[in-house]
Amino acid sequence: MPVQRGLPTAPAAEQSLVQFKTLLATEVDPGDPRPSLRELGTIGEGSTSVVRLARHLPDNSLVAIKKMNITTQQRPELLINEAVLMRTFSHPNILKMFSSHIIGNELWVIMEFMDCGALTSVLVNTRLSEKQIATICVPILAALVFLHDNGVIHRDLKSDSILLASDGRIKLSDFGFCATVTPANPRRRSLVGTPYWMAPEVIARAPYTTAVDIWSFGVLVIEMVDGEPSLFNEPPSLAMCLIKDKFTPHLKHPESVSATAPLSLMPLDIRRPCATTSRRAFYFQQSAHLQSFLNATLERNDAKRATARDLLHHPFLSLAGSTTCLRPLLKKIIRQK
Repeated sequence: MPVQRGLPTAPAAEQSLVQFKTLLATEVDPGDPRPSLRELGTIGEGSTSVVRLARHLPDNSLVAIKKMNITTQQRPELLINEAVLMRTFSHPNILKMFSSHIIGNELWVIMEFMDCGALTSVLVNTRLSEKQIATICVPILAALVFLHDNGVIHRDLKSDSILLASDGRIKLSDFGFCATVTPANPRRRSLVGTPYWMAPEVIARAPYTTAVDIWSFGVLVIEMVDGEPSLFNEPPSLAMCLIKDKFTPHLKHPESVSATAPLSLMPLDIRRPCATTSRRAFYFQQSAHLQSFLNATLERNDAKRATARDLLHHPFLSLAGSTTCLRPLLKKIIRQK
């Protein structure tokens, strides 16, 4: 679960909520979008938000509506990121936002619909080849280059933040925790993010830069290989302590037999189970280029950590191909929906 620090409670919170809604109203789009939408069902749900699929009646297109309850947010000011910062982003690998509105005590953000959902749903049941991993890495890194060049730290990068579409589009989403930096103030200190993906300097409450996204990206690559991040079976608080002090995330079973097919297509004799995992219980040998790629992202010294632009030139990404190599996976997801 993402970590964030809370705000005062009632009655002070009630006053601040009214003030915040007034502020937020100056940032969102005017009008009520409901007459132009027909909601079709729920496609995602969290502790303080729900995502609904809807048809936009004027052009008959499908859109996603993220509805966030303003009254239950621990840090409602972060909703400004959802309403404002997303609107300023225009990049082929960043989820497109169409409009935002206040409806009652909810902030509605209307976004493009990605019909295959989050990358997480792929990783739970499917073994990705290194070619597929590299292919997914390229658009994610391109999005990070764009954000970092524009002084934005995402701060919550993980497989849940990567959305896929059946036509091969791959997009970065979930900007609620993002922060801006400037040349004059290039570092932040807030403790935000999701524990297993947090960089050690974030957990230590040390000043940090865009390099924290690179650490989280490295953990995301581990997710794509192992099906889950390092320490996923440990309580979040223990995982954070270990990462802060000395632990560097790593692949679980590098000596296992190589394989490139989805689990459902693999001969049983090349699978190796591990009874302690909670997502997927099979691990495979990684190439030297992949290990080098991970080492560049998971450098504990953030000043020595690779940048997103550096990583785009890493030899591992020479394996990347067209997103057509992902289509068998994406078709499988569509069939299961």
